[in-house]
Amino acid sequence: MNMLFANIADKYTFGIIQADKETEMRTERKNDETRQIKFTRDFTKNALGSVLVEFGNTKVITTASVDFSKPKWMEKDDIRGWLTAEYSLLPSSTSTRCKRERTSVSGRTQEIQRLIGRSLRACVDMTKMPDMTIIIDADVIQADGGTRTASICGGFLALKIAVEKLLKNGQLQENPIIEPIAAISAGIVDGEVRLDLNYEEDSSAQVDSNVVLTKSGKIIEFQTTAEGEPYEQEQLMQIFNVAKKGINEIIAMY
Repeated sequence: MNMLFANIADKYTFGIIQADKETEMRTERKNDETRQIKFTRDFTKNALGSVLVEFGNTKVITTASVDFSKPKWMEKDDIRGWLTAEYSLLPSSTSTRCKRERTSVSGRTQEIQRLIGRSLRACVDMTKMPDMTIIIDADVIQADGGTRTASICGGFLALKIAVEKLLKNGQLQENPIIEPIAAISAGIVDGEVRLDLNYEEDSSAQVDSNVVLTKSGKIIEFQTTAEGEPYEQEQLMQIFNVAKKGINEIIAMY
């Protein structure tokens, strides 16, 4: 066989093997198990804090940057600083190319970045970061379900890294982080409660949830929607409990 065609054949075969392996991994994974989760700290050079977060095939670059001023809408005598977030899907992150949001952002993007910002503000005492705005950026480079929850987890870790550097160089006098937070998706698929849904599961779920909790178990966000028939209260608690288990495992990785 010609070497060029041999290489192409090898890559094609390898792709099939990998695809089959991913399918097997999902069927072998228990309903209360997460996908393989990985955090790569200091992933980029210039950001004060940066993390590549991976939930299975979902990959997000999260960074924390600092602006030493408050938003213009805040009162001058307000002693708080601020934390905000921006989120985006890179064009090649999805199976079909998504357009860049250059001049305005979609309703979905607004919803997700507000969720990330709300979640992270809930875990900081902003009076301990006066005259300072921390910006969390979450850029999805590969999407396979759970991008918003992965962004929150990576965003928290990027924030933690940035705060440690600000404390070390004297630009913060106190640690503003109250306690760690994490987020994960869960839902009901084929009548079963499952944790950390990939895209295939998420797109066919009868109930879809995104849960954000603090380390001590306090609820920041519990978004749960029936995509078809209504569900029972007992199932709601099953979703919450399996999500709490996954969140505890994630926080232990920080």
